[in-house]
Amino acid sequence: MSMLTPPGMGGKYRITGDKYPRMRRTGGRRRIVLAVIASAAALGLIGWGTLQLIHVFSGGGDTSSAVAGRAASDCDREPGGPHRPARGTDPGAAREAGREGRPAPLPKPGQITVNVFNATPRGGLAKGTADELKKRGFAIGEVGNATKEFDKKVKGTGILLGARTAATAALPVLGTQLAGAELRTDGRDGDEVDLIIGEKFKDLVKKEDADKALATLTRPEPTPQPSNGEKNC
Repeated sequence: MSMLTPPGMGGKYRITGDKYPRMRRTGGRRRIVLAVIASAAALGLIGWGTLQLIHVFSGGGDTSSAVAGRAASDCDREPGGPHRPARGTDPGAAREAGREGRPAPLPKPGQITVNVFNATPRGGLAKGTADELKKRGFAIGEVGNATKEFDKKVKGTGILLGARTAATAALPVLGTQLAGAELRTDGRDGDEVDLIIGEKFKDLVKKEDADKALATLTRPEPTPQPSNGEKNC
């Protein structure tokens, strides 16, 4: 009987031999694996954070730098880009203005052909208005009554109507002659613009006032230069 056999026990409960089972702690290996994984994750996060800091301070991750880069590339493009000069303007002058950073020049009154239509029941308004515009240097096209689309339907002083390209060219120039006129565009291809006289029309703007408005329109204030050294284009 072995010394480890309790008194009174024998038979199949008897412990024999000189090797005994060793008692091992359960879960030790699992804790070691978890510790290794946690350490690797921590090192990965530290490395990622370091790379991000390097990226930011080197300018690679700065969104404003990317935007500024795109803006600079836009400034370096050929002036005028894909845009065509407005009808009635000198293409050479428009390109020159683009190279110098100035807005494209507006057409002169003599470069604008105006059709004058009367949408009111009062007679003689179209002819009288056309004659006065001719004295002020505008070219005159058709003169007569307005079509059914506008006849007796223009409640304001008038409507200035032209092609889409005229919205920033001929129409603003003609608008200096008629206060309160509504500017509209349509799908026409021609360079001519229409002045449709409305019910509240009394007369054109006085010539001296119209000349001042036209001078202000054709000689806008210079664009202020940025104070932070950024390129203005």
